[in-house]
Amino acid sequence: MSRISVRGFAVASATAVTTVGAVVGVAAGSTPAVDDNNFEAAAADTTLLADIPAGQQAQVQTASLTQQADAQASAADAAAKKSAEESARVQAAKDAKSKKQAAEDKLERQRQAEKERKEKERASRSEVRSTATFAQQGSYTVAEVQAIARQIVPADQFQCFSNIVNVESSWNYRASNPSSGAYGLVQALPGSKMASAGADWMTNPATQIKWGLSYMNSSRYGSPCAAWSFWQANHWY
Repeated sequence: MSRISVRGFAVASATAVTTVGAVVGVAAGSTPAVDDNNFEAAAADTTLLADIPAGQQAQVQTASLTQQADAQASAADAAAKKSAEESARVQAAKDAKSKKQAAEDKLERQRQAEKERKEKERASRSEVRSTATFAQQGSYTVAEVQAIARQIVPADQFQCFSNIVNVESSWNYRASNPSSGAYGLVQALPGSKMASAGADWMTNPATQIKWGLSYMNSSRYGSPCAAWSFWQANHWY
């Protein structure tokens, strides 16, 4: 019975009824009109409509559901993988941006710190002793002038300052260049520029040293050593 579907069962039943009717007709003395073609068609239909065994039907249905489930799972995995990759890409971009910003912030802090250091250094170099602390003399020896300079010029810049003074005036605070008008230890041009450091600029080496140091520390060079480097390259400053 498991091999006959509902439709097959109905056809088989109809065939049986037809057969029974034929028997009854014969018994009654009448000859029923039997259509051989219909009978063969019914028999053939009964054979063709026999379904797949019930066990195999269950297997086919299970296999179909399994394939659908596998396809859905595969699609879900692909979607999840794509989503994970996109999330990873977005996060990587954010991390790269954060690292770049952190590096830029660090560099800016370093630049600011270096700027502040240089400003403090420049301010320290500008804090020279007032010429009023040196007793005024009628004349000064080279040794005395150099001793005054050592008290005014920062120790780490003294040698560079000394180099410039040595090539410009040989430590002669009254040195004068008749052709250009440059005057004094640092050969200020014109010499009257040094009046900004003191009215006694012509006779007081301390005033000349103070002005010369301020000039070398200005934005033009930044320090006596920077001024000396420039002088070596150009033979003037």
